[in-house]
Formats: sequence, C-alpha cells, structure tokens
Amino acid sequence: MQAAPVRATAIPSFTDALRAVESLLMSSGQRTARRNAWTSVLEDRRRAKDRVEAQRVLDQAPAVRP
Repeated sequence: MQAAPVRATAIPSFTDALRAVESLLMSSGQRTARRNAWTSVLEDRRRAKDRVEAQRVLDQAPAVRP
C-alpha cells in the first residue's frame, strides 16, 4: 500500500494576510495611495538618517580658518 502524496502549502506571512484583507476592503486606488504614502514615509526616514550622518561628519571635521 502506497502513502498518499503530501502537498506542501506555504503558510502566508502576516504581511500577505494584511494585503489580502486590504484588497478586500479597499479599492485599488486607495491601495495605491496607501502604498505610495508608505513609500514616502520610508524615503523621508532615509533622508533624515542621511542628514543626521552628514551633520555628524561635519561636526567631527576640524574647523578651517582662513
């Protein structure tokens, strides 16, 4: 007697589950707007981090006197 073949089904991640719920509750325009907004937030955070790093470098540089 042979065993039945086993099928491996991937368990969706939490993010995948949230996206599925989002797609059911929102129109595609709203989804796009939310994703664009989140992308903007991440880009703002990256720029802020870059500003802090640039300021740190400037603060460590020796003062140049003419």
